[in-house]
Amino acid sequence: MSLEAFTGRAQAYTKSRPSYPDEAINYISKIMPQNAIIADIGAGTGKFTELLARHNYELYAIEPNADMREQLTITLAAFPNAKIINATAETTTLANQSIDVITCAQALNRVDINRFHAECCRIGRANPLVISLYNYEQGKTHSVLRYDKSTNAFYQNPSMREFPNPIYYTRDRWLQYHLSMEGVPQESDAEHEAYFTELNEIFSRCNENGFLLIDFVTKVYAERIS
Repeated sequence: MSLEAFTGRAQAYTKSRPSYPDEAINYISKIMPQNAIIADIGAGTGKFTELLARHNYELYAIEPNADMREQLTITLAAFPNAKIINATAETTTLANQSIDVITCAQALNRVDINRFHAECCRIGRANPLVISLYNYEQGKTHSVLRYDKSTNAFYQNPSMREFPNPIYYTRDRWLQYHLSMEGVPQESDAEHEAYFTELNEIFSRCNENGFLLIDFVTKVYAERIS
């Protein structure tokens, strides 16, 4: 997992990244064992972790980036059932055979697939359930391909479901959404002004009544691994 990819982007990530629809969370809850102990890998700022914590699961939020972990601490402050761990997907520091379900939201494409698979087998109880999910924008094939490359490498015969997740963005939130992305110029970068001038022009052309609709879809993969 790239440790510094989101350094300096955690606040923008918290403010602007889409969460996950109730239908997706209800589906995930139904396929998990009752009273499951969960390891949420690459928890980030806690967009997905918080939704699990609200269902009162005992869970470990694994996040190696200090900036993201600072926001994660704020997100999970009200949930004593969630413990934050400074570790990576490939070396979680969790005990052998201590976890029922491993989740990975918007992060599987950032891990070493072979090492992560081995770590899942180590920390998971017999044939642990591994669930990964991500949001992608409808009509943007490159986005789907980027995520599917990692899921195809990790899973053998997963169950797959998709759930609509449309988000209406204000101008500020839409700009923050782009600022949360790896590689987008930050305020200290020379390219920042030109990049965001173009984004502002796009929003001005495409918004309706001050809102820009992004047609996200949440895709969920699930499989017991060995």
